Amino acid sequence: MAILTQAPRGTEDILPEESVQWQVLEEVMRGEASLHGFGEIRTPVFEHTELFQRSVGDTTDVVQKEMYTFLDKGGRSITLRPEGTAGAARAMLEHGVYNGGLPVKFYYFTSCYRYEKAQKGRLREFHQFGAEMYGSAAPLADAEVILMARSIFDRTGLSGVSLELNSIGCPECRAKYTEALKAYFGEHREELCSTCLDRLDRNPMRILDCKSPECGRVAAGAPRMLDYLCDDCKAHFESVKEALTAAGVEYTVNPSIVRGLDYYTRTVFEFVCELDGKPITVCGGGRYDGLIEELGCQPMPALGFALGMERLLLLLRQQNIELPSEEPCELFIASLGAPAKMAAFRLCDTLWKSGVKAACDVNDRGLKAQMKYADKIGAKYSIVLGDDELAAGKADMKNMETGEKKKISLGENFLDDFLTITTMDEDLSF
Repeated sequence: MAILTQAPRGTEDILPEESVQWQVLEEVMRGEASLHGFGEIRTPVFEHTELFQRSVGDTTDVVQKEMYTFLDKGGRSITLRPEGTAGAARAMLEHGVYNGGLPVKFYYFTSCYRYEKAQKGRLREFHQFGAEMYGSAAPLADAEVILMARSIFDRTGLSGVSLELNSIGCPECRAKYTEALKAYFGEHREELCSTCLDRLDRNPMRILDCKSPECGRVAAGAPRMLDYLCDDCKAHFESVKEALTAAGVEYTVNPSIVRGLDYYTRTVFEFVCELDGKPITVCGGGRYDGLIEELGCQPMPALGFALGMERLLLLLRQQNIELPSEEPCELFIASLGAPAKMAAFRLCDTLWKSGVKAACDVNDRGLKAQMKYADKIGAKYSIVLGDDELAAGKADMKNMETGEKKKISLGENFLDDFLTITTMDEDLSF
């Protein structure tokens, strides 16, 4: 069958059988967030463009190449959110949530939009679970959000996930590092791509994050930020590592991690796992103490992470980790004739109100087609209602797996009989 159009490139439909798995993961994440005192926030899918230009950074790939930006009918520049942190920070400030005490802790499930090459594990519309903490400058806060992300992987059963850490310092010590990078990359100017040539004077750290293989080779020999950390940043990083060690969390210091957004400071981290034999970042985050000031308010320390939902699901499937599937229909009630159809609907309503998954025919199909449908939806039990069953006030309830039939009342005792029969069958199965 030909259809008018297909889903845009870089987007995916999440069908019911898969959305159940998303819900399972979301419940794991909600549970972990609740343990740490994080409350859910939901922000608009689009914001004023300047929010992302100021927070993400106009020298990043996201702002320069990937944002979906357009003018609305009022002539205002609007951008579909490319990440979740800026919107959460804006909402925290706009509504004065910080007046209720610090730290403020948010979590969110959000869709994000970036125009980039669509490929496995990298979509133009993708989804994240994110956690944000505002108002704590303590290294223990860094360790807590890292532990929170680590625990999510542990609870899903995903293996082979490694934690990589780095510190990219504060504005003071980074100024010296920036000069060192300018000097180094200036000597390799001819080897840089045009985008990185533009970054060289404005923000040479962005060159370290360039996806170009040529720039990557040059960046491999660049000075390391860890060698330029001021005493305060060194002490902060050492305290973060000490807290992680105390909690039994293994990590590797990776000096090449800078993250792709300009708002990061001090601690940055990534959780990396192999997908099809290649390393892939499934979760990344860190500290962004300058973000709130960049948005025009008084300075406030902040930190957090974002975890890619699609990437996590790909990794779980690669490792053959089974997530619960949708519960099948408990009872399908077939019907012959108008009175039986109405009775089937009434009985289903009784089950629905009691939290039992049930179904009846709503397509005016014949009995054979109704029973074929019952098989397709995996119904555990079935009942066929006709004039004889209605007159007797009883029917046969059939176990679709064993074929065994038991009498069930169609009157006041219907629900009790149903629960008794199904409970007995469950007991016999053990």
